[in-house]
Amino acid sequence: MKHGTKQGESGFTLIEVLVTVAIIGILSAVALPIYNDYVIRGRLTEAFSALGAAQPSAEQFWSNTRNYANFDTAANSGFPSSPNFTYALSNASASTYTITATGNDGGRVAGFIFTLDQQGTRATTGVPSGWTANAACWTDRKDGTCSN
Repeated sequence: MKHGTKQGESGFTLIEVLVTVAIIGILSAVALPIYNDYVIRGRLTEAFSALGAAQPSAEQFWSNTRNYANFDTAANSGFPSSPNFTYALSNASASTYTITATGNDGGRVAGFIFTLDQQGTRATTGVPSGWTANAACWTDRKDGTCSN
């Protein structure tokens, strides 16, 4: 007969509970930053889609009028409303335009600025701290690489 335990008594020891809590803490420390990056990357695709959708409209406008000069008025009112990004068309002239997606303040995408011009040139002109910008494409990873 064992001393100090009752027959049929079950449960976890304090050591087992502490080990379990430590394991959960370690997994959370690794998983939460990865999840946060995943959520941000998912929201960035919204800007990429909106910028890509605006380009055919600009080209259609140019083919009808042979310039981009008045496209800014039509485009700025036609951009989708979004809780994550603000879209604007600037530098519209007879032969050029720039469409910009700016991450809204207070959100997970604050600090991101993406542009697209009449040549189809994609650029990242702003990123939040901890991210690396890549002027040659739309950055969608912290290290500055692009998948688009």
